[in-house]
Amino acid sequence: MGLLNNKKVIITGGASGIGEQAVRLFIEQGARVVIADMNVERGQALADELGQNAGFCQVDLSQPQQIEAMVQQAVEFLGGLDVLINNAGYGIYGRTHLIDPADWYKIIEVNLNALFQTCRHALPHLMKQGGSIINTASVSGTRADYGFNAYAAAKGGVLNYTRNLALDYATDGIRVNAISPGLIETPLTTPLRGHPGALAEYLHNIPMARAGQPDEIAKVMLFLASDLASYVTGQEIAVDGGVTAWNGQPRFPHHFGDTIIR
Repeated sequence: MGLLNNKKVIITGGASGIGEQAVRLFIEQGARVVIADMNVERGQALADELGQNAGFCQVDLSQPQQIEAMVQQAVEFLGGLDVLINNAGYGIYGRTHLIDPADWYKIIEVNLNALFQTCRHALPHLMKQGGSIINTASVSGTRADYGFNAYAAAKGGVLNYTRNLALDYATDGIRVNAISPGLIETPLTTPLRGHPGALAEYLHNIPMARAGQPDEIAKVMLFLASDLASYVTGQEIAVDGGVTAWNGQPRFPHHFGDTIIR
């Protein structure tokens, strides 16, 4: 369909999972994309596979100087910037009194502070002609999870920072939105999905009763990056199989079936 013809795009965390699927889809839709990732082997291989419309920049998002250099290199390769996707992130499990403070700080650094740094350096380029910023948040930022304290705090920050950016840059022609994935089959969720009990409870609590696929997130990114979403800004879109629609009360159909209760 060519929804992104000639659009110039940076995707962080673009070497695998959701980011990789977004890279593939965006190039299919006519964009030129820079893959920003720590994994040189995967990132460069993906860029080589996809040809002249893909480039790779190595970046450690916990290092602000590397973020500034990455944005500059990407803009030089692309010849400008229309879309920034802040997709990279990770978390660890552990209750607050048990986790190492260094882990807390690193998770906040990569998931939230790096997003600020990337936006800070990308915005002057986006302001030249307008564009779109898409931040990958999480249902863990919309509602809390047991044991994922730093990740939940960071992603909650991502959501409100997204709203702030949308307000501050609306008159510059820049739209800013967030996507909150639920359980998605990516390398980052492998340890959780690999635990039979955890996976069974996951699936029980997802109304659609399955994990999502990375391309199902990438397609929503495509919508937000394209002119189809020209009047959408400051929004969180949950792509979670219905998880955040549920208030946690009993699953009454499992107990009462189609019985009418008055």
